[in-house]
Amino acid sequence: MKYKILFFLINLQFIIFNSNLYPQTKYKEALYWQLIDEKEKLVQCLLCPRECILKPNQKGYCTVRINLNGKLYTMTYNNPVSIAVDPIEKKPVFHMLAGSKSFSLATAGCNLRCIHCQNWEISQRPPQEIKTYQFTPQQVVKMAIDSGSKSISYTYTEPVIFYEYMLDIAKEAKKYNLKNVMVTSGYINLEPLNELVKYIDVFRVDLKGFSEAFYRKIAFGKLQPVLDMLKYIKQKGAFIEVVNLIIPTMNDNQQEIKKMCVWIKENLGDETPLFFSRFYPTYKITNIPPTPVETLEKAYKIAKDVGLKYVYIGNVFGHPYESTYCPKCNKVLIKRVGYSVLENNIIKGRCKFCGEKIPGIWE
Repeated sequence: MKYKILFFLINLQFIIFNSNLYPQTKYKEALYWQLIDEKEKLVQCLLCPRECILKPNQKGYCTVRINLNGKLYTMTYNNPVSIAVDPIEKKPVFHMLAGSKSFSLATAGCNLRCIHCQNWEISQRPPQEIKTYQFTPQQVVKMAIDSGSKSISYTYTEPVIFYEYMLDIAKEAKKYNLKNVMVTSGYINLEPLNELVKYIDVFRVDLKGFSEAFYRKIAFGKLQPVLDMLKYIKQKGAFIEVVNLIIPTMNDNQQEIKKMCVWIKENLGDETPLFFSRFYPTYKITNIPPTPVETLEKAYKIAKDVGLKYVYIGNVFGHPYESTYCPKCNKVLIKRVGYSVLENNIIKGRCKFCGEKIPGIWE
């Protein structure tokens, strides 16, 4: 398997370096918009809560949707800027096909402006400023299969802004029994989400904090639409994993963390995996040190005391809470070190020691 993946990566590198052989993709008409002034050719995008109103030749806040002569087009279709084969644990997704590979891709742009974004070089720049590649949904799925991946992850930037591309890839992936993982901040309207939820197996959602003030300051967005999105996909029966990146002095208030954990338990269920991840200085926040491990451990205890069954600490290599524990017998179910799975004691979705059913996608 290692040689197969190595051969695939060499082949993928060749394809990418020769991607200029492919013709430039024409813009594709977007989904979820309306013409609001025929004379002035004003359109309104209905994909995300911003609902941008655009004049002709004007781009949306995300920088990748544009009004051309009274129609809204996406500039990201068939145009990824980043492709890789990752461990599924890197997303992080811990309750799906542990130890498997996930074919991962992103396009340029984002509908948030997080000042701590670790991928700001591609999320905070428009497509025309970044080298893009030419891959159709069919080509993406074929590459995923050839790589030995069990899933496709829409990640690195915000998948909402390449909605049409993601949706078509996800539909194609389903034909070949590949799983679909959306790594998202959850800033999307419910109507387009209703179509997407039919094809996404796991929504890995960043819940950045638990106050409107924090969302305005850190992401230039709003909290409530994210909470609405989470409740909606729960109602639709999709599997959810939540990540909360703790930034010292900004969202590490213990009362606020407890409030968030209670909300998750009451609205998403006590079996919802929750990650507390360590912040490292990046992008526009370079004056704040990394999150103390002690802070993460306090958050972990808060979540467990509230009653959440599957809580993790992320971005701390080798920490014992990288592993999954059975909530009934407390034995190690999946032992992890970083992105590596050293031990897997889940058999047919159950703890092999006591038989407890473990939520997730295991086969």
